[in-house]
Amino acid sequence: MVMDTRQTETDRPGYRVGELAAVAGLTVRTLHHFGDIGLLVASGRTAAGHRVYSDADVERLFRICSLRRLGLGLTQIGVALDDHDGNLHAALQAQLRDLDRRAATEIRLRARLSRLVASTDLAENPSTDDLLALLEDMTMLDNPVKQRISILVYSDIETTYHYLTRVFGLEPGELTRNADGVAVHAELSAGDGVVWLHAESPQFGLASPRTVGAATATMAVMVDDVDAHYRHSVSEGAPIVYEPVDQPYGYREYSARDCEGGLWSFMKPLTAPTG
Repeated sequence: MVMDTRQTETDRPGYRVGELAAVAGLTVRTLHHFGDIGLLVASGRTAAGHRVYSDADVERLFRICSLRRLGLGLTQIGVALDDHDGNLHAALQAQLRDLDRRAATEIRLRARLSRLVASTDLAENPSTDDLLALLEDMTMLDNPVKQRISILVYSDIETTYHYLTRVFGLEPGELTRNADGVAVHAELSAGDGVVWLHAESPQFGLASPRTVGAATATMAVMVDDVDAHYRHSVSEGAPIVYEPVDQPYGYREYSARDCEGGLWSFMKPLTAPTG
């Protein structure tokens, strides 16, 4: 990584936010958001108040980006960076396991192909079982579906954004505003899933549950402790649809509505009986 180390207006060596964003492949808004949530706070400021990032800040950003590629959420990354011997080590181990899994799949796939090439006559097609085994390994290595994003429509994106983070515990992401300062897009994380908040749009027939007077979709989120999550939602005033209950399809769950009537369920698989 080659970066400009010229002096800033404060005679402090470092990197301006635009420079760092360009090299890291991020937006300036993303770096601002990292600073707002305390994940990456610039070590200095110029005389004009602009952020200045030190070498240590750059190293921390590298670690943040690396952990994001492992699939960790921003809250998990913050904890991992503050506990280098614990969660960070576990995250690196997870990445190593994933690489080992892919390597093992590639070796197995190559071995199957080599065996088929050596044992199958040119006029003879491989068996169905062999083809299915190959397809399974090929799918594991090259799944065209990379990520799922749930898009929910609301009339007041900013209020809903803060509600979902405060009441339901979703992890805050970027909040995008237009030239008038009105929130027009928001991103949140729910475990390994991503949720986008979209403005109403008559052109595309997109309306908030509040506008249509009904929830046209529902979100289901897995949590560690359904009852604890329920108690927190109640304490924050969330409208509860039904209290925690063990469902016959194998989950303990409860449902609540957000600030515009959207329906959310929070659940956890029931422990299978032993013996």
